Amino acid sequence: MNLAEHVLRAGAGTPDKLALSVVGLARAERWSYARLIAAVRGTATGLQQAGLRPGDRLLMRLGNTPQFPVAYLGAIVAGIVPIPTSAQLTGPEITHIASQTDPAMIVAGRDIALPDHPAPVIADTQLAAFATLPAAPFQDGDPDRLAYIVYTSGSSGQPRAVMHAHRTILARQMMFQGWYDLRPGDRMMHAGAFNWTFTLGTGLLDPWTLGATALIPSAATTLEQIPLLAGRHGATILAGAPGVFRRMLRADRAPIRSLRHGLAAGERLDPALRRDWATRTGTDLHEAMGASEISTFISGSPSRPAPKGCAGFAQQGRRVAILTDDGRHCACDMPGALAVHRDDPGLFLGYLDQPQDTAARFRGDWFLTGDMARIDEHGAITVLGRGDDIMNAGGYRVAPPEVEETLSRHPDAGEVAVTELPLGQGRSIIAAFWTGTAEAQDLRALAESALARYKQPRDYIPLASLPRTATGKINRRALRETYRKDLP
Repeated sequence: MNLAEHVLRAGAGTPDKLALSVVGLARAERWSYARLIAAVRGTATGLQQAGLRPGDRLLMRLGNTPQFPVAYLGAIVAGIVPIPTSAQLTGPEITHIASQTDPAMIVAGRDIALPDHPAPVIADTQLAAFATLPAAPFQDGDPDRLAYIVYTSGSSGQPRAVMHAHRTILARQMMFQGWYDLRPGDRMMHAGAFNWTFTLGTGLLDPWTLGATALIPSAATTLEQIPLLAGRHGATILAGAPGVFRRMLRADRAPIRSLRHGLAAGERLDPALRRDWATRTGTDLHEAMGASEISTFISGSPSRPAPKGCAGFAQQGRRVAILTDDGRHCACDMPGALAVHRDDPGLFLGYLDQPQDTAARFRGDWFLTGDMARIDEHGAITVLGRGDDIMNAGGYRVAPPEVEETLSRHPDAGEVAVTELPLGQGRSIIAAFWTGTAEAQDLRALAESALARYKQPRDYIPLASLPRTATGKINRRALRETYRKDLP
């Protein structure tokens, strides 16, 4: 099989149907399935002519444009392994990623940081010209072979390269009814950017797999304008992070008459936000949770909405368990480690060049997600929090040591710790704590120079000393509880 061929097969049967519309207040850029498929397969030809071969790695440094999904699928058509990355990453951050993955080539947009790496660079202007080349054949092969690599932050504190197989696309079909209620006639609007993996999967690949239409707001669109555009273009499903829905509620807009429901993921959905959305729009918000290693696997859906305060239910076809420390299944309503069975077709192949770290994420036949949870007698799952200290910044997972190492470079920083502080109503910020004599503005400037915007602390709190556990480790839980922002 070939992941890209699977995604484009339905659209090939309806070549004149609208596959993608990039919508804005002034105009909309429209892509039929014929245009999309030609661009993807022509890009595959161009990458091959540039010297790439099956198995080579392609580092993607592209902005919020349709070039992103076209290049991603084009690489997969040719058996090339794309590595999508956030355009917000700084030079040092992307250099670290390149040193780990050793790409054979880089595709790059204007004014996006590039790594210090010898791989040749294809500019976005040259990449655009590939779209008109003859169509490349789909490189078929073992469904278990490597298809793409995405980056996440793990409990080790460093970003990890997560390897996924071509078979991963088959597991996404469990979301079609288990979360989306997706149909071929739907018009799915995703409020995120093209170069966010949540948009790439939920907003583009999944609608295209069914031959539905994807609607993406243009880069100049504000979040408050999205309800207007959704109504104007007949969106039937609206997807985004919970914070996006909160911003949309601020807009004084008429209800979206075509909308059936919304889809929220990337961070916890606050029950109050779900209630307010239903009151304003007359539609429900359905939450899903997952991980970079498996995408979403727990969700509510129109046919089975999540009870208040719960993340939802295991999607049909998923084997999900709550485990004790010794690997036994927990009784109902007892907390334990949230896990997914290793036979799940959406589960990752492993962390690139980290077999020991990969093995450490398994307890027997179960992959440990890192979350603590409990399940009730009806199968509803409540997520209790991380089993580690990974932070969630606007839908991006950030490891504390990655930020701490940057701030510790200041000679007067002293001891440094960062953690996520709740703000109430499902919102949170990253906060930095330090014991030295450095000024807050100097630490802020250091973070701005070396870290992507979403990784930068929003609050800086000086302390005489950091709280520690009995074993001498920094007690981030104590920091969160002491300095949380939602106390009365």
